[in-house]
Amino acid sequence: MDYNGYLGTFSKSIRIFIAAFVVVLSIGYFTGLLFVTETSTASTQGIEENYLGNEEDEEAAIMKFKKSEREMLTIIHTHILSMSFIFFLLGILVWLCKLPKNLKLFLTVEPFISVVLTFGGIYMLWSGVIWFKFIIIFSGILMTATYSISAFVVLLQLCSPNSKEQLLNQ
Repeated sequence: MDYNGYLGTFSKSIRIFIAAFVVVLSIGYFTGLLFVTETSTASTQGIEENYLGNEEDEEAAIMKFKKSEREMLTIIHTHILSMSFIFFLLGILVWLCKLPKNLKLFLTVEPFISVVLTFGGIYMLWSGVIWFKFIIIFSGILMTATYSISAFVVLLQLCSPNSKEQLLNQ
């Protein structure tokens, strides 16, 4: 069965419900990004200091210590699980949008790769592979870009409904 463009055929009530979900999900996602900025982990040095500490820097405004293995496993575990659900649910909605199949495939699979690279990269950085901070930054940017595009496309298509007849005539 082809679901391309099916999102716009839902009743107004269901479209409002889905739009409310995507808006609240986006508020949560972007609040998380604000937290990343607040903890100075939006730069390669900030990422390194956040997980490895900065005890050697006597002029540091805020003293940070290397995270314990328990803290690292908790961070990685909770983020991978929660972000998998976020991207799975958003991905279902993307597959119901009217978009080229290859674009849908990219927007729905890439975030899972970025989640593994970002949080696996954080663990690798913590383990001593310092150059992984560049992978973390790149995959985090790509993950945020795909989230933003996906959420925007879903909201846009929820606001411009199609009739089922239009969908069948295409």
